[in-house]
Amino acid sequence: MRSNIVLTGMPACGKSVTGVILAKSLNMSFLDTDLLIQERAGKSLQEIINEDGIDRFKELEEEVLCGVDVENTVIATGGSAVYYDRAMRHLRENGIVIYIEAPLSVIKKRLRNIRTRGVAMKKGESIDSLYRARVPLYEKYADLTVRSAKHTETTVENMVQALRNKK
Repeated sequence: MRSNIVLTGMPACGKSVTGVILAKSLNMSFLDTDLLIQERAGKSLQEIINEDGIDRFKELEEEVLCGVDVENTVIATGGSAVYYDRAMRHLRENGIVIYIEAPLSVIKKRLRNIRTRGVAMKKGESIDSLYRARVPLYEKYADLTVRSAKHTETTVENMVQALRNKK
């Protein structure tokens, strides 16, 4: 029995905010892997990218994801977690992966702080190209897909329903 719920999706789709409420609703713990990365590096995600480079950020992210060892926990991953097959296989061993799907137009509206948020993007890469590259990976690893609703509570309700239907 897989006891964790692993949330994936684009930056600003609601993984962290939804994850906290989902964890409370299901009487589970909550873990945000972006915070673990920051803790390990001693600096913000954006500082890691700016000062150490995108490759170092990706190394750290993969290390952190592969090191997650929890039970009965909702895990909010960074939007780039799906780049690491080894990490996603590790998370799936004890977790149901839910892809929080959001249209590109919604992501663009919500993502106002793209240059300071710590999004794993190469120089010159756009949100559009990031979206096109990542969506197939989110779909590949997802056990369930739940569309991001206008209200977080609705998204959480839809997740709970999807989890019940899966059992």
